Amino acid sequence: MSLPEPKSEPALQPMPEDWQRALAVVAHPDDLEYGCAAAIAAWTDAGKEVTYVLATRGEAGIDTLAPDKCGPLREQEQRASAAVVGVDTVEFLDHKDGVIEYGVALRRDIAAAIRRHRPELVITLNHRDTWGGVYWNTPDHVAVGRATLDAAADAGNRWIFPELTEEGLEPWNGVKWVAVAGSAQPTHAADATAGLERAVRSLLEHRTYIEVLTDEDPETYCRTFLTGNVQAAAERFGGKPAVPFEVFNR
Repeated sequence: MSLPEPKSEPALQPMPEDWQRALAVVAHPDDLEYGCAAAIAAWTDAGKEVTYVLATRGEAGIDTLAPDKCGPLREQEQRASAAVVGVDTVEFLDHKDGVIEYGVALRRDIAAAIRRHRPELVITLNHRDTWGGVYWNTPDHVAVGRATLDAAADAGNRWIFPELTEEGLEPWNGVKWVAVAGSAQPTHAADATAGLERAVRSLLEHRTYIEVLTDEDPETYCRTFLTGNVQAAAERFGGKPAVPFEVFNR
């Protein structure tokens, strides 16, 4: 008796392209560089506007550096990293690294950023408890990812956080999609071919963090990690190296 062949996973659909402004909201410096910088490089090449909003400055991320020294350094590295892929605007919400709390305050801050920048596409990082059922996710990633999904709706409702309207931030109901990078359940992908080299350089800008994280040569580490990820997605995207996303329509 022959065993049934394993079911192949469905092909990933191309990311929507009919948008002009994107807002990427994550917890820490380096989250976007590990997750989707190759896609962002291609989008800015095409003339699209991408803005970064980080909930923290990553001040608790390096054991050998006190937070008051680490935070400014990681902010500097994040701004340099963003510039490599064509992102000029990087904002920090100043929640505390490692102890971000999902709740009204976080939703309000992200809704305010969405109203301020008025994106059609919002990007965030894996909001589920695990990375593919193998590794436990951090509370910061979960909190920010979930709050971003919620804030995409909050931003368009004038009766939620009415104080934002009083501050001059009019409701914005123009978010069409929220794209989650690092999801174990991707539905779409962006071609990583043109942006991969800049993604490697972008991640490499976080050198202080990476040199503590690994004994491997930093450039080799960045190239191996990112190339492996985009090649893993290629088999579901017509053989092209790709950045996968789980896309939620709104």
